[in-house]
Amino acid sequence: MNVDTISDFLAEQRDGAPDELQPMILQFEDLWERKLWHQLTDSLLEFFNHPDSAKLRLQFFKVFVTKFADKINQLKLVNLALKAAESCKDLDERLSFLETVAKKVDGEDSQDAFVYATIAVARVKLDLEDFDGARKDLDKAERILDSFDSVETIVHAAFYDTNASYYKAKADFALYYRNALLYLACIDIKSLGAGERRQRALDLSIAALVSSSIYNFGELLLHPILDALRERKEDAWLRDLLFAFNRGDLAAYDVLSGHVASHPLLKQHSAQLRQKIYLAALTEAVFRRPPHDRAMTFATISHETKVRPDEIEHLVMKALSLGLLRGTIDQVDEVAHINWVQPKVLDMKQIDNMRLRLKDWDSSVNQLGNWIEGVGQDVWAA
Repeated sequence: MNVDTISDFLAEQRDGAPDELQPMILQFEDLWERKLWHQLTDSLLEFFNHPDSAKLRLQFFKVFVTKFADKINQLKLVNLALKAAESCKDLDERLSFLETVAKKVDGEDSQDAFVYATIAVARVKLDLEDFDGARKDLDKAERILDSFDSVETIVHAAFYDTNASYYKAKADFALYYRNALLYLACIDIKSLGAGERRQRALDLSIAALVSSSIYNFGELLLHPILDALRERKEDAWLRDLLFAFNRGDLAAYDVLSGHVASHPLLKQHSAQLRQKIYLAALTEAVFRRPPHDRAMTFATISHETKVRPDEIEHLVMKALSLGLLRGTIDQVDEVAHINWVQPKVLDMKQIDNMRLRLKDWDSSVNQLGNWIEGVGQDVWAA
């Protein structure tokens, strides 16, 4: 497009813009002439966020914004670029455009903007299934992020979200789970649409269940994102399944096992899920006992967990190796001596059990006090 001056460009864009946007474009020219870069940037962000500006953004960025790009906040510049990139005709054009933006903001005083743009480049590479390229960009961004004392939340949010997408694509469930939760910690989940909240709740729940290294779902169970599974009857079972694992509820697991069998990924990991629920039942059985009564025979553990007696030793060893329990095993007498169990989120039933244990403890303390008072009267009198 042949445009002699910025004024000509803005006039041409204003004439072709929807009526609602024309006053905004008129304001751009005034702010441009007065060199009010901060106000101009904020006005442009408002313009770029308007849904009717979609077809105009890319041209506005390339012709207008680049004229004063070095005079404005570089993080806001990248924000404008990300909105403009949505108008690219395909992923290859978007990648080329964002790589150019990343090079432009790669300055000593604008490394936060460079990281933000680099993450955006990695996101497009993920969409193009260039996983090695995306990983390289994300690792570069992480190294720079680690060197910052502080950075805008949107940069961290973008990093964790893109990192989570990478690990989801690579089926690394534990790292997806960690990064997805970190992303949610950086944003207000009310800003997500209902569909996205539901999908994230589903993905997080499945990742927690099928991961070979996640045995404590406490952070997810306490997170409001999980409420999205209450909104649809067909999703509620997954939330119930997570809580069943948390309390080691074998009966509830058996009731929900039909859903497990009908879900391809859960069905693929069904043997691992069965071991997880056995481990959860074991830790719950230990947790219900007072600290002075945690020497459990293999027969007792078998009864509590429904695991065959000849598999109990392996189950306890697995729990010890995973750090779910601490203690020792007496192989001769077939007794597990447990002195610590990993803390976890309690539901109302577990809290009630804890209340009863505290009442028993209080009663025992009172009895001990009465006994000491009774047998020590002569001492007190002396």
